[in-house]
Amino acid sequence: MKTLEVCILAAGMGSRMKSPLPKVLHPLAGRPMLGHLLATVAELNPHKVHVVVGQGAEQVQAAFIDLDIQWALQADQRGTGHAVMQALPNVSDDSLLLILAGDGPLISVDTLRSLLQSDAALTVLTVDQSDPTHYGRIIRDDGGAITEIVEERDATDAQRLIREVNTGVMLAQADHLRAWTAGLTTDNEQGEYLLTDIVAIANAAGRPVRPVQAEDAGELQGINNFAQLAAAERYWQRRRAHQLMLAGVHLSDAERIDIRGELITGRNVHIDVNCIFEGRVVLGDNVRIGPNCVIKDAELANDVQIKAFTMLEGASIGSQGQVGPYARLRPGTQLLSDARVGNFVEVKNTILGQGSKASHLSYLGDAIIGQGVNIGAGTITCNYDGVNKHQTVIEDLVFVGSNTALVAPITIGAGATLAAGSTITRDVKKRQLAVARGRQSAIDNWQSPRDK
Repeated sequence: MKTLEVCILAAGMGSRMKSPLPKVLHPLAGRPMLGHLLATVAELNPHKVHVVVGQGAEQVQAAFIDLDIQWALQADQRGTGHAVMQALPNVSDDSLLLILAGDGPLISVDTLRSLLQSDAALTVLTVDQSDPTHYGRIIRDDGGAITEIVEERDATDAQRLIREVNTGVMLAQADHLRAWTAGLTTDNEQGEYLLTDIVAIANAAGRPVRPVQAEDAGELQGINNFAQLAAAERYWQRRRAHQLMLAGVHLSDAERIDIRGELITGRNVHIDVNCIFEGRVVLGDNVRIGPNCVIKDAELANDVQIKAFTMLEGASIGSQGQVGPYARLRPGTQLLSDARVGNFVEVKNTILGQGSKASHLSYLGDAIIGQGVNIGAGTITCNYDGVNKHQTVIEDLVFVGSNTALVAPITIGAGATLAAGSTITRDVKKRQLAVARGRQSAIDNWQSPRDK
């Protein structure tokens, strides 16, 4: 049985994007285009993955430095056939080589698996396009085999009416492919070694070329400019939203959600409009996400409610927790069960204990906060001295009055009360009342500058 190897052609700079960034590094759904393809082919468990790079090779390689990839350099852009030639020296003769285009990141693993069912020496993935303009047309014989791929500039009027087109995806037996590419020439209008020319070479060698037709043209759209990238983004998001809804997630509007990573959902989840999910996000059962939220690398337990315009990054929320509206939870934040953070509260690297709450207008950083604590409006932990971060510890059942500043490092004992308007600079013992504010005074018959 032949082993599977994959060759991804990723040498194009994407000149039509007018960007210094190599085309395959432009992001789609929060991941570089090439990253999508690499993740898809990984599901096929190939023996080797070859990626052909050109200008900007160092950038592309640096972006995937942790992956086991056989890199091949196409220093001069001399066509798709020439690109494949650069990888072939490292391809085993007894393998099947799956050839993919780096600017076609939407192809599904199911489509690739259907292609791998072929036992032909050369198989071409095709698809019907409602508008086949600019695509190479598939010419078949009476038995259904592909005899030729005709580029639009070379096609007759009758051939231009053909809707079945070349996708650029091929599966070839490597030993035959090596011989066929050796026969490629630059005797064409482009002056390049064109991979599609191996169809005619294979036929001449008595090797019929088998077509496998994809069902969904959307997943085979190529990306050459930012308009096409935007269309591909919408296609990907629409497909992911459909998968979520089939899994039981209630989306208020499937056209207004953006998933830029991995979103794992429990049962009875509701997501309102204009929410963005980045990195790895886990939503438990009965989670409610309000409109216009941004959630990145976060884990939400069962029955959590996130209200409108909230930002979460690197945070975990315990069961029955509530956050927002207009709250920001930064990396290292943990809200234990039934903890609540309200509007215009920022929390960073802090544990907020069970049943504790910071309802509005506060900053909590580098703190450990116990159970049943009330954080009054305007409270801040003064955790940074200009060089180092310091920790604030607030034990169970503490009441922090409004407009209180806690100058870390500091510990507030269980059951203590901090009077509103205090600046607390020393530890407070259990059940103490701490008052740290200037004494109020009054001057009778005060004449202000305005009066003068």
